[in-house]
Amino acid sequence: MKKILSHWSIAFLTLFILTYIGLQDPWVKEILRLKSFDYVLQNEVKTPSEAVSIVTIDEQAIEKHGQWPWKRDVLAQLILDLRNAQTGIIVMPLLFSEEDRMGGDEAFCEALTYGTVIAQTGTTQKTTSNAVPRGVAKIGDPLPYLFEWPGMVGPLPKLAECTAGVGVINTAPEIDGVVRRVPLLMKIGEEVYPNMAIETIRVAVGDPSYQVKADESGIIAMRVPAYATINTDTNARVWVRWNKEFKTISASADNFNELAGTTVIIAMTAEGLGGVIATPIGEQYDYVISAQTLQTILDGKTIKRYDSLVELLAGLLLGIAIILITRFLPYWVIGLSLIGIFGSGVYYFQYMFTTQLVLVDITWALLTFFIVGFHSTFNRFILEFRLKQQIKKQFEHYLDPRQVAALQKNPELLKLGGDRREMSYLFMDIIGFTPISEFYKNKDDPEGLVVLVNEFLDDMTNIILNNGGMVDKFMGDCIMAVFNAPIDMPNHAEMAVKSAMEIEAKTKELKQLYKERGLPDINVGTGVNTGTAIVGNMGSSTRFDFSVIGDAVNLAARLEATAGRGDFKDSPTLYSSYTMEQLDNIKSIEVDKIKVKGKEELITIYKPL
Repeated sequence: MKKILSHWSIAFLTLFILTYIGLQDPWVKEILRLKSFDYVLQNEVKTPSEAVSIVTIDEQAIEKHGQWPWKRDVLAQLILDLRNAQTGIIVMPLLFSEEDRMGGDEAFCEALTYGTVIAQTGTTQKTTSNAVPRGVAKIGDPLPYLFEWPGMVGPLPKLAECTAGVGVINTAPEIDGVVRRVPLLMKIGEEVYPNMAIETIRVAVGDPSYQVKADESGIIAMRVPAYATINTDTNARVWVRWNKEFKTISASADNFNELAGTTVIIAMTAEGLGGVIATPIGEQYDYVISAQTLQTILDGKTIKRYDSLVELLAGLLLGIAIILITRFLPYWVIGLSLIGIFGSGVYYFQYMFTTQLVLVDITWALLTFFIVGFHSTFNRFILEFRLKQQIKKQFEHYLDPRQVAALQKNPELLKLGGDRREMSYLFMDIIGFTPISEFYKNKDDPEGLVVLVNEFLDDMTNIILNNGGMVDKFMGDCIMAVFNAPIDMPNHAEMAVKSAMEIEAKTKELKQLYKERGLPDINVGTGVNTGTAIVGNMGSSTRFDFSVIGDAVNLAARLEATAGRGDFKDSPTLYSSYTMEQLDNIKSIEVDKIKVKGKEELITIYKPL
């Protein structure tokens, strides 16, 4: 039984159990996923909003206009003051479900006609009072996928008639009580109700209704007809981005001109009046949800979340990989794999959000990877410990202790060697590097020289790699590349010359850029040759490289030393007749016959036409 439990393959059982648990999406997995999402949501760079601003009913406003609730003609005057300041839509995420006992509804109703949106709210009580639904044109049937409330409390009917829009202010917290996604549409029975943010956009563009598209998996997208399509999740929710800071001014202010041209949200922030909601960036006033949701939609860059089965499959494949790694490779490789996979996962997670606004759940895949990895490593350690004890017991009386120790370690020796094959070789070097170096020396900026060279070599390396070549090594400002090794490439000569031509074109492009920077002129010489050489691991038993050696390689280096220099200054790309003979799609022109160092016969050299 002990042998079975410690066998290396038993880790597959752990892997399959974790994968099955992940498939059920338990609460612990959901919490881990959401907390990881909070990390990138919290760390988005915050910039000032140019579209949305806030007017707060704060302590100063209470002191100026008296205790809350105010007579509604005070709110009416606030709306008129904002309208006189040339603001956009005025949003009031406040519920006006009862008449103003102080008789200010008439003035308030008249003020609401000036492009305003007020609130209604879903309730857990199965009663609906003065709710204001909104028509929705449906493609498919989205209703089964919308969040549903038992009841809805809306504004007074006369206020609802005066205002341009009525939006729902409810949120939909996740399993941990934090609001990350907001439903743009919700329902009661067959009636659909819009969120405050999307209702504001509808009012702004003047559309009477919404359009929603759904299929058998849920809601795909929605839109206000005169506005861009909004990609939502299957329940019509959007992930809220928290990357904006809003210009805020007290309702007690005498002048609102600085808010001109923006959508204004009138919000409660006075102590004891404003509601507080948990968000990924901490507790926030409820109006912040409306503001950030509206800003997210206005920016047109909504966060995306794709199928979690792919992430589960990634965890399964990583688990299989670490089991095989721990079974067949040294411990240092295992350690590097654990560190490398973790680092790569975190980088990929951050990269996908930063560049594509895609939320990727790496938590379960990494958790699976580490648990299975440690299980596999522990099993291997137990097996090796037993084997070492067995070897010691069997040989301690027959061999020198040092030999026994060597047997226990069971080292694997790396073998050197290679094979002969035909390849194409490319050498590229910066011509006139000294003036560039002197330029940075005079500026006392050696780091700038390194940055320039790395930037230049990076562009050239990408060209070689994109054409299927292998960068053998960097030698200062020189690149040595090989085509047809280690991967077979039937048209290796053509791809090598193509790379040289692209290097020449890219250099011309960069010369103009460097000229604009005030840098010295930069040129390159590229030599290409085709022939047979030895390729393989070369070096010592402790340090080696995968490289090539042979006379054909040397000739390519000689051609590089000739290209772009002296009589061949106008020929930055040169290649031999051995290469030219294998070019099918590149026309060549003979340049000259030259004698290179180390060869007696003349070499015919060409350049691309």
